[in-house]
Amino acid sequence: MKNILESRFMVEMMKTASNMYRLGWDERNGGNISYLLADYDLSLYLDLSKVERVIPLGFDASPLKGQCFLVTGSGKYFKNVETDPENNLGIVRIGEDGVSAELLWGFKDGGRMTSEFPAHLMSHMARLEKDEENRIVMHCHPTYTLAMNYVHPLDEKEFTHSLWQMCTECIVVFPDGVGVLPWMLCGTNEIGEATAEKMKTFRLVIWGMHGIYGAGKTMDETFGLIETVEKAAEIYMLTSSLPRINTISDDQLKELAEYFGVKYRKDFLSC
Repeated sequence: MKNILESRFMVEMMKTASNMYRLGWDERNGGNISYLLADYDLSLYLDLSKVERVIPLGFDASPLKGQCFLVTGSGKYFKNVETDPENNLGIVRIGEDGVSAELLWGFKDGGRMTSEFPAHLMSHMARLEKDEENRIVMHCHPTYTLAMNYVHPLDEKEFTHSLWQMCTECIVVFPDGVGVLPWMLCGTNEIGEATAEKMKTFRLVIWGMHGIYGAGKTMDETFGLIETVEKAAEIYMLTSSLPRINTISDDQLKELAEYFGVKYRKDFLSC
């Protein structure tokens, strides 16, 4: 069999986790990533008949039964993923009962999936209904995005509009805007359900005073969505206490979106 550590999906996961830690988005064991491996023939890397152990999910993920995910582990530090992937990552298959996961690889030290894996699966289900090519769900704590939560109304129209005005590229990169949730207890099915509901409309969801969720077709796309929000939030925080003498107007935002042919939230503009 081929070396799974050399597979494209594994290399992408390890490099992305390292980048997220380096940028300060995933301190300690903060943050998590899940990667739906539907486009890969895992039999090239694993004996799919060999189940290491079965792990309860805590909710019914029947729409995803039989699907395999590469996922970060509970309590694991992103800084260690690239140097010790077999302890910090796992590949799981959603069981036929829909309420358990079969561990096929990883979590060698007895670990398990991130406590927010149910929230990830709920978001995967929601996004797959909108885009059958969705593969990634990513959660992290970007510094300026989080800081902005404390000084800006947690209203998705206002929050999106402020981000769009910070960088010319923003309305082109995330024309569907940013969903926003109030502070909720993390690691619960309730926050997972609320996030999934937002994911029916948005690819990005702010968890108030906590962080952000992003979803996309590829690791680069999803990382890029969050990266662009974080750059815009940084500019907002660097300028919010200063008198603003220039801005990108709503007419200019509309011109941008229409020039690049993106379907944007017209109700988030006043023109």
